[in-house]
Amino acid sequence: MIAGLLGLVTATAFAQKGELKDAREAYEKYDLLNKSGAATLAAISLNTAKTSIDKAAANAKTSGLGETWAVKGSVYAALALNDTSQAKTAPLFNTADEALKKAQELDKGDNKKMIDNAKTLLAQYQLNKGVKLYGQKKYDQAYRAFEYYRQAFPTDTNAIYYSGISAVDAENYPAAITNYTKLLTTRFSKNSTVYLELSSIYLRQKDTTNALKTLGEGIQKYPTNSDLRKKEIELSLQSGKQQEALAKLQIAIANDPKNKVLYYYAGLTYSIFADAIVKDMKDKSKTKDAAAKAALQAKKDETYKKAADMYMKAVEIDPNYFEANINLGYALMSPAIDIYNYANNEIPVNKQKEYDAAIVKSTAQFNIAKPYLLKAVELKPNSYDALFNLKTYYLGTKDTAHANEIQKKIEALPTAPAAVK
Repeated sequence: MIAGLLGLVTATAFAQKGELKDAREAYEKYDLLNKSGAATLAAISLNTAKTSIDKAAANAKTSGLGETWAVKGSVYAALALNDTSQAKTAPLFNTADEALKKAQELDKGDNKKMIDNAKTLLAQYQLNKGVKLYGQKKYDQAYRAFEYYRQAFPTDTNAIYYSGISAVDAENYPAAITNYTKLLTTRFSKNSTVYLELSSIYLRQKDTTNALKTLGEGIQKYPTNSDLRKKEIELSLQSGKQQEALAKLQIAIANDPKNKVLYYYAGLTYSIFADAIVKDMKDKSKTKDAAAKAALQAKKDETYKKAADMYMKAVEIDPNYFEANINLGYALMSPAIDIYNYANNEIPVNKQKEYDAAIVKSTAQFNIAKPYLLKAVELKPNSYDALFNLKTYYLGTKDTAHANEIQKKIEALPTAPAAVK
């Protein structure tokens, strides 16, 4: 009786080890069939593996073996990856994840390859899940799915990028910064874009310092990238760092002399300088005497000329560049306005010849600006600024009929300012 009982126990234990052996063999067969494209036969083998491994995992004799949990993790990971129903795959994924944790605790190195392969399947599952969730605009959930994949493959640049971009859309900016910063230490093919995106993330957090720093680092690595240059210049101008912006523009133009946008921003920078001079000219404390006033006027004229030169180069590259045309027209017209106002407000009525000479001079300057003022209206007939500038030209050249005609167009604009008459 005792011998028979021992024989029964041994047979039972051996049977459960047989289930583990069958499960592993069925899974390996599934893996081979799946890679060869025999999906139907592969599914049969996978289900066979599931039946056997469930029995082995439930038995006390084999539940303590690392191999059991390595096989179970592999089987359930494959089941989760192959099914398309989230309701079905979530429990399968969780079972696989827990099984692999147990496998790692119990394994002595014999099952490392199987465990690593199963972890790869789970990571692929999360990647697929993240893509689906991102498409559904469930950005926070997508981020968590992509993070699982990224942690499994920490050097995979696409994984880091997916985590970063989903974190941005989930407004999880600290996580986005961490991922994008990590990405910039790699050889990711889209890192020039990553510098742009990272600077935008800093701006969303009102961190202009790091935004500019990021752009500067990006330009050092990609000196001919016009998008990085443009963004840096825009931000410098917005931050009141016009002199820095101008210096960077000069470098950018030297690297990319056919870039119309760079010339436009150089012109815009000079226009901002000129506007600052206009403000000084309105400050009576800075224009106490005629010499000081004349010096500011000369400086203003010189600065607008520099602006016009830059805008002109942009227009030469692209004659239909609206922003360059409208600003060029105004930069050229500004001296004419000053001369016209001086003639009408400063020259005494008994100095008719002097007045006539000034008006002739202002008209000549107005006419230099005319082609660009007309072009701006042609390009954008409903632009209030373009129409207003053209109206100013007609008033300055005493063409009242055309000035009134333009005024009617201004009043007909759907968004025309009510106070403009």
